[in-house]
Amino acid sequence: MSIQNPPHRHQDSSYSLTLPGPPSRSNGTSTADLHPSNLLAYASGSTVTILDSLSLQLVTSLPLPPPSHSSLSPFLTSLRWSPQSSLYSPHNPSLSSPSPLLAAGDRQGRIALLHPLINNKSPILFLDSDNNNSSSSSSNNNSKSGIQDLCWIQTRPDNSSFSLAALSGPSLLSLYNTTTNRCFFKYDAAPEYLSCIRRDPFDSRRFCALGLKGFLLSVIVHGDESENGVVVKEIQIPTDSGELQRLERDGSRDSSAAPAMAVFPTYAARVAYSPRWRHVVFVTFPRELVVFDLQYETALFSTGLPRGCGKFMDVVPDPSLEVVYCLHLDGRLSAWRRKVGEQVHLMCMMEELMPSIGTSVPSPSVLAVVISQQDSTLQQVGKLYSDYSHTSSPVVDFNTPLDFCDESLLVSKTHLISISDDGNIWNWLLTAEGPEDAQKDSKNSGTAGEGSEVSVIETNSTTVVSSTDEQEVDALHPPDEANNIGSSPAARSSTVSLEEMSFKISLVGQLHLLSSTVTMLAVPSPSLTATLARGGNYPAAAVPLVALGTQNGTVDVIDVYASAVAASFSVHNSTVRGLRWLGNSRLVSFSYTQANEKTGGYINRLVVTCVRSGLNRPFRVLQKPERAPIRALRASSSGRYLLILFRDAPVEVWAMTKTPIMLRSLALPFTVLEWTLPTVPRPVQNGPSRQWSLTSKDPAAVATAGTSSETKASSTDSKGPSSDGSQDESSESFAFALVNGALGVFEVHGRRIRDFRPKWPSSSFVSVEGLITAMAYRLPHVVMGDRSGNIRWWDVTTGQSSSFNTHREGIRRIKFSPVVPGDHSRGRVAVLFYDNTFSVFDLDSPDPLANSLLQPQFPGTLVLELDWLPLRTDKNDPLVLCIAGADSSFRLVEVNVNDKRVGYEPQPRSMKERFRPMPLCCPILLPTPHALALRMIFQLGVKPAWLNTCSTTIDKWQGTAASTGDLRTYMIDSPPVGDSVVPELLLKVLEPYRTEGCILDDERARLYASIVHKGFAARFAFAAAIFGESAEALFWLQLPKALDHLLNKLVNKSPQKAPVPASNPELDDASMLSRITSKGKSISGTDVLSNGQLRLMAFDQKELWGSASERISWHEKLDTEEAIQNRVHELVSVGNLEAAVSLLLSTHPESTYFYANALRAVALSSAVSRSLLELAVKVVAANMVRTDRSLSGIHLLCAVGRYQEACSQLQDAGCWTDAATLAASHLKGSDYARVLQRWADHVHRTEHNIWRALILYVAAGSLQEALAALREAQQPDAAAMFILACREIHADFTTNLDLDEESSSSIKENQLLLPAISPENEDVIAVCEYFGQYQRKLVHLCMDSQPLSD
Repeated sequence: MSIQNPPHRHQDSSYSLTLPGPPSRSNGTSTADLHPSNLLAYASGSTVTILDSLSLQLVTSLPLPPPSHSSLSPFLTSLRWSPQSSLYSPHNPSLSSPSPLLAAGDRQGRIALLHPLINNKSPILFLDSDNNNSSSSSSNNNSKSGIQDLCWIQTRPDNSSFSLAALSGPSLLSLYNTTTNRCFFKYDAAPEYLSCIRRDPFDSRRFCALGLKGFLLSVIVHGDESENGVVVKEIQIPTDSGELQRLERDGSRDSSAAPAMAVFPTYAARVAYSPRWRHVVFVTFPRELVVFDLQYETALFSTGLPRGCGKFMDVVPDPSLEVVYCLHLDGRLSAWRRKVGEQVHLMCMMEELMPSIGTSVPSPSVLAVVISQQDSTLQQVGKLYSDYSHTSSPVVDFNTPLDFCDESLLVSKTHLISISDDGNIWNWLLTAEGPEDAQKDSKNSGTAGEGSEVSVIETNSTTVVSSTDEQEVDALHPPDEANNIGSSPAARSSTVSLEEMSFKISLVGQLHLLSSTVTMLAVPSPSLTATLARGGNYPAAAVPLVALGTQNGTVDVIDVYASAVAASFSVHNSTVRGLRWLGNSRLVSFSYTQANEKTGGYINRLVVTCVRSGLNRPFRVLQKPERAPIRALRASSSGRYLLILFRDAPVEVWAMTKTPIMLRSLALPFTVLEWTLPTVPRPVQNGPSRQWSLTSKDPAAVATAGTSSETKASSTDSKGPSSDGSQDESSESFAFALVNGALGVFEVHGRRIRDFRPKWPSSSFVSVEGLITAMAYRLPHVVMGDRSGNIRWWDVTTGQSSSFNTHREGIRRIKFSPVVPGDHSRGRVAVLFYDNTFSVFDLDSPDPLANSLLQPQFPGTLVLELDWLPLRTDKNDPLVLCIAGADSSFRLVEVNVNDKRVGYEPQPRSMKERFRPMPLCCPILLPTPHALALRMIFQLGVKPAWLNTCSTTIDKWQGTAASTGDLRTYMIDSPPVGDSVVPELLLKVLEPYRTEGCILDDERARLYASIVHKGFAARFAFAAAIFGESAEALFWLQLPKALDHLLNKLVNKSPQKAPVPASNPELDDASMLSRITSKGKSISGTDVLSNGQLRLMAFDQKELWGSASERISWHEKLDTEEAIQNRVHELVSVGNLEAAVSLLLSTHPESTYFYANALRAVALSSAVSRSLLELAVKVVAANMVRTDRSLSGIHLLCAVGRYQEACSQLQDAGCWTDAATLAASHLKGSDYARVLQRWADHVHRTEHNIWRALILYVAAGSLQEALAALREAQQPDAAAMFILACREIHADFTTNLDLDEESSSSIKENQLLLPAISPENEDVIAVCEYFGQYQRKLVHLCMDSQPLSD
């Protein structure tokens, strides 16, 4: 016998199921992370749970194994998805390697790297953290140095070179090389309590760690991955830590080595980088929200806790809008929007994340929230390329919540996931809407064009490029964003400012998992005499349901087909201590509580629950407490009789009719009682039984098939029931053992109870070593186990008996495995021992102990209860164990039995599918070759009708296509590169997924339908976003703009006109004044949505200048000497020399910067006006006697107009963004391109951000370097798609060029040639050949991979 673990990625059998228990505060608040592909990972005790956040369906659960010195797995305390690409490079032999990667830290300081989407159920690597634990001077116990938080850091350009930063214990920061499994850097921040660690989205080498008292570490890791390559900077954020000091005084010193979340579970400090502004972080302390500037090392804004709200618990920035969401300890969510022109945040929304209806008292706690990154990326794709709007569509999809709101007002929508400690996962939709008057304006302006809407969609395929061509906008003024977006209502409403928006949150989905610690497990195994609860003589079907009793008094019913909780009933107010099925539609359970001290005794509560209606009917209700509590319940297979066992009291026999009736009381000293199980069904004579399969996805049909053989079964009565099947003629029996070891079998017939008169075994069979503690009974065998580990079995009809010793502790449960006609063994039993381990024995074998299956599959998990799943209908079906673990989890374990009888060969069986209520549309879950194939199909362009979504909306738009014939007709065009036959082969491979409708969900399918004809770049961005590649998606979104920038420069028609210092000082002053006054207009007119994540790849002069200008206003109130130096540098960078001179002259004479500032003021004033120079000379009264910062020389270069050299010095000093800002203000043409190209080299080689570097290469005109970077990164598909996108954008640009014929022909022949992407280029030829090789290899791998069978 063995436990089966299928080796294929993502291919779970229907029995490979683990339902996790509820998470708790012991897991901390860092144990939830949302992958950009919408896979949610969170911790439940010691189990990693993976969900699809779109459909809220369980994907898999992975328990972490225990450490070597312990038998229990510790709680997980931190989870983080790796930011590396989810799809491996196709040239790699390990193309089918699993992905993505997940890091998990636990309470004992271990860090595991997991591939949770495969079935080998074990970590691929444990990082060497022994030295980490021993380095704490005050801790000799490794179990106390738990992991507080984790963060991935990129240290080398290759995609797989990510280091892992970890906070362990109270104050230790460690950096790990995940390739060598070694720690290469440690930093102890004692006596601080480090609480949180986050990576910089602008530079993946940087991260910061925050302490509870405001201590902040800003760290950058260079590529050598050594201690010398780590630069640490300490910063202090001012905050009131009086409450923390009181907690420290009141707390125990024994926990001095524990992490912050264990010592102070309700005192949290969190930090999050702004996704829009470099160097800006949002920090929350329990009673304060702070916006902090890491460059200035000062707080830009702080506010206290709103009145009536719980303490701040976490902070999550919105990736689309300048809004910050804060989670509070009382379960509320507050939204804070930024005030225009300032870093001041105002609260604009406060909502409850725990609905007050239908929740228990006290209300469950919200443990964590995560926000979707993919929503923001897809919004950018839809905004730039899509002209489709829901409001203009005649079709309404009632499955989409937003179809019931007016999307003409909708500016942004983002999904937020919250996790509560009652096992619920909540899916919330955060929406930002504009004012109603904006809707009226948009309707009025759009009335005239409604009739021509179709033509607009057809002719607007080059919206982005053509609109940029026509713009002649000065660099100092904001662009007309409306021209870049199109005529959709969402695009018009996006110009609404944040002050005019209203924010709403609505619940759109909920997943209910196990709600509390599991205490009892019950499996229905109805016999022939079990009839439907509604009456009649039809036998009850074997249903795929398992009931679990929990510690909080609820009863959860698990649907093993759907791998989910089908129903949850609040039955008791205290722990459920007993649970049994009555047939297949009723449950009986009990709990008890102690009465008050005066009266004493126990209050026993017995309840019958109808699974169909959810009604709870108490019975045996007494007015006074009883002397003894209920010990156990035993229900007969038919559900008609119930035995109630008391502690030191008689056993009661009840008839479980509509109104339960007690038949009699048995005053015998019973130790165990067990009803007989349904007997083995006879083989069906009129044909084979229907095999249990879910290929039809019809649970009702499956339930009927599960009882096809049971309808022919014999009765549990030895005489058999009468032909009419009436209840009065049936009888059932139960076996028992007494305190003195005596055995017996009683038979219940109607209201009579009589001795079954079995054939007794020999006298030596009676146990003398210990009491019988467990028993199983199935005619004609009784199996018993005692507290000494002995197992005995006895045939009640022949009197034959046997026994053996398990050499284990006492036995608590014995369960017969279900049997079907044709089974070669009917004596397989599962045995649960008192040490919470189990074994499976075959009592029909000559040596049961030698052939036993022990428990190797659950290291670190104790088993509380177990039973067999009674749904077998064929001898080739596997045996399945239901297990309730001490970690509150529920598992189904498939047991394979290898019979060794001569001439018997197990027949192969088909893998059974898992039933899902809706398709699981998550492309990253596919086997890697199939995922790469789907990505290529999206990139090349497939007709939306091929997607086969659940609703018919797509078909109504695009028309349906035949499912048979040449599959190439589904492609929108013949592929311009690679083999033309490859798309057809890939479509054949993907046909099983298309048939099941699990390619894309409806919303994403509608988006793809709207952008599929908008060019290569749009499709490439969509494909990257779907697979969680946000950086790549942003690159494709910026590529048309960057290439347009280059082409405009080639035709000397650049819309960016850099300001040049004029000889007339008065005109120059006026220019600077207009620049200052235009700043406010540019801020209020900018698009609040489009400039979100795309700021990460900003290269345009007006964008860089506008961003720097807006930051200046944040720092106007900062008056420290260091802040003044930075403010002067910002003013010089944007060309505002007059304000810089004024600020320099305001330096106090006693300041150490006075003389340096005076010299710079004189030099800069000479470039402004003579009057200002005279004023500066009067102020300067002494000589320079002190050295100054290196920035002073740069300012002097600016004063004399040497901006190119100034930019070079800034880049040498590492101020890359400042150099780009200075170049955007003063340089143009090739000078500006040189700055961009050097910046691109730095981003590529040092910051390892290839997609951002590619944008800078393109904007600088270095297409050859961009292509070389893609080839160096071994991305054949991306390199080929880059060539296609550039050619398409270049063709559109030249077609739409508005010049006369003579000049247009000359420019097209001479100036607009791009040799780097021409077909004759050797590199281009090599890329196309490499792409063809990649396609052929991908086809072979797809053919060799089995389709996903979920």
